[in-house]
Amino acid sequence: MSDRPSVDLSGLVKAYDIRGTVPDQLDEDLARLFGAAFVQTTGAEAIVTGHDMRPSSPGLARAFAEGAAGRGADVTEIGLCSTDGLYFASGMLQRPGAMFTASHNPAQYNGIKMCRAGAAPVGQETGLREIRALVEGWSAGLELPATDHAPGSVTQRDMLGDYVAHLMGLVDVSAVRPLKIVVDAGNGMGALTTPAVFRDLPVEVVPMYFELDGTFPNHEANPLDPKNIVDLQRRVRETGADLGLAFDGDADRCFVVDERGEAVSPSAVTALIAARLLTEHPGSTIIHNLITSKTVPDVIREHGGTPVRTRVGHSYIKAEMARTGALFGGEHSAHYYFRDFWFADSGMLAALHVIAALGGQRGPLSELVDQYKRYAASGEINSVVRDQQHTLTQVRETFASRDGAVTDGLDGLTISAAEWWLNLRPSNTEPLLRLNVEAPDTETVARLRDEVLAIVRD
Repeated sequence: MSDRPSVDLSGLVKAYDIRGTVPDQLDEDLARLFGAAFVQTTGAEAIVTGHDMRPSSPGLARAFAEGAAGRGADVTEIGLCSTDGLYFASGMLQRPGAMFTASHNPAQYNGIKMCRAGAAPVGQETGLREIRALVEGWSAGLELPATDHAPGSVTQRDMLGDYVAHLMGLVDVSAVRPLKIVVDAGNGMGALTTPAVFRDLPVEVVPMYFELDGTFPNHEANPLDPKNIVDLQRRVRETGADLGLAFDGDADRCFVVDERGEAVSPSAVTALIAARLLTEHPGSTIIHNLITSKTVPDVIREHGGTPVRTRVGHSYIKAEMARTGALFGGEHSAHYYFRDFWFADSGMLAALHVIAALGGQRGPLSELVDQYKRYAASGEINSVVRDQQHTLTQVRETFASRDGAVTDGLDGLTISAAEWWLNLRPSNTEPLLRLNVEAPDTETVARLRDEVLAIVRD
């Protein structure tokens, strides 16, 4: 029984994971309850856990393991790992898993990403709501239900070598020519996985910020923010490297920089990987969220595949991939999902595909990805909006009939014409509307962007 006061977990339990500040929102007592609730909800007899390099992660992960073992589950701790390393362990061992990380969030944050056996996601609709309810009840001092099971064991296992072998079996790198690659690990888990995965490749790695340090002394481990890849861009140019790679804190996302130090959009990376995989598996389904460039479905169709459009968010992508048996999926946020990786996302597997594509021909990366840069885009623009629905209605009424446009409400409001599209969608957690615009040229993008923002920010 917990003797802590009842807690409101609404600020801690998100749509797809648990994430908050330590220790005021998440501490070891609470992690222990989450471990017990995870086992009760999944009915697991055995689970696997892993954690990132944040100072609070080992203690939180061990407390979770204690709570899980107390409910009768045997716990395998794989220790320091990337999030896709945890997904690998869940898939290979066919056990539910829990990864302790706050991904790209600042150092004072931590959290738990949970999955069922085979790396199947746990979100609000797939167990997270029940887990929250149990923890809230137990934190009020309620007795944990009695269990007939004896306490489970807690053991350790190193699975990094197995993870590397699995990834290398999914991408043919036999034709890769010698390359120089700058890798910015951002003091995160890419510093652990990169040397192991790249060890037998014909590449020279120029390491940046490879010291595991969850206080992030150099920059935030969030390469989606352009300011956090400035160091990488500079080093690529200074060293004459063939490409640069940047990983976020838990290394489940990978960002790419070409030999000129220019960022390659995640949509271009999605299109490149889709084209490669469709050559090997013609006729397959490829998933993309509705914020990726129109280039992505164009390329999928050109290579004989079937594009399927989804909402933003990994739980939606993974569910649609499982439903359709999709070969691959990509998001604008640089999450890349693979059927042969239990439909889970892996930044390192995406990086290997980029390396194989570049290293298998003689031209530079900029030339290789030029064919996937067909449109101009605004990037995501956030605006604070008090009445989101009223604003969405105003934008719909203004643009819906322009240029023969059609609208849909898959995720917020999308308005699509022959030559352009825009999406305006609410944040799940903040009073924000997020705008994305794409068109054939920057002038059209700027005009549409400014017209929408004049309504949104009025």
